[in-house]
Amino acid sequence: MVATPDTASTTGADRASGGVQSVERAFQLLEALADSGGVATLSELSSSSGLPMPTIHRLVRTLVQQGYVRQDTARRYTLGPRLIRLGETAGRLLGSWARPYLAELMEATGETANLAVLEGGEVVYVGQVQSRRSMRMFTEVGRRVQPHCTGVGKALLAQLPEDEARAILGPNPLPAHTEYTVTDPQELMDQLAEARERGYVVDDQEQEIGVRCIALAVPGAPTPTALSVSGPEARIRALEEQAGASSLVPVMHQIATRLGQVLAP
Repeated sequence: MVATPDTASTTGADRASGGVQSVERAFQLLEALADSGGVATLSELSSSSGLPMPTIHRLVRTLVQQGYVRQDTARRYTLGPRLIRLGETAGRLLGSWARPYLAELMEATGETANLAVLEGGEVVYVGQVQSRRSMRMFTEVGRRVQPHCTGVGKALLAQLPEDEARAILGPNPLPAHTEYTVTDPQELMDQLAEARERGYVVDDQEQEIGVRCIALAVPGAPTPTALSVSGPEARIRALEEQAGASSLVPVMHQIATRLGQVLAP
């Protein structure tokens, strides 16, 4: 077969990177589509991905045929339903990989340990190990919640560029779940800046009265991921007041770092 310019360049890139360029570009397109909110035109995909239009046409046509992308009536392209099964399976596996680390955190603190990711502007809980205490926190794995009123949600937003976090929050007042929920987007952005500096974030009865949560980022994870400990307010405050290397935040950072090394691509 005589190599076309496109084939020749792809083959050269394959040899250099050890990968298949067309596959890399297909995933690049899917990620660009996800970053745009799941809906985009071909020209918008070309602009955001930097790929030439003929390449995008060819890849999108294949993705549509396979069900990973679909075209709507306005000739825009959206993430396809076939991705749902992949995402759900990946989420379950993420929870399984993280379970030993969540169990270690629960044993170290005595409180419920959680793992969450950011998906479509929402927090999705993908793992949990419950406290053995009779009064404990429980969040169903797979549950989706708003990010502004949860510890893991704020820890996830703090990992994003400021403009992305602002876009998720929007300009309008945020819904209040309790009297302590932060509803002013700018006040929440200030909290995120503080969280980046000190390395963790607090949910002080902002989702549910009587519940306090300490959360922080899992460094090195392929997508924004957060780890948290949650429980009755008085018990979590007592953990925060402990000093030394065995205190709450250092222990959480140490476990999150090891978990991030396992999850890193």
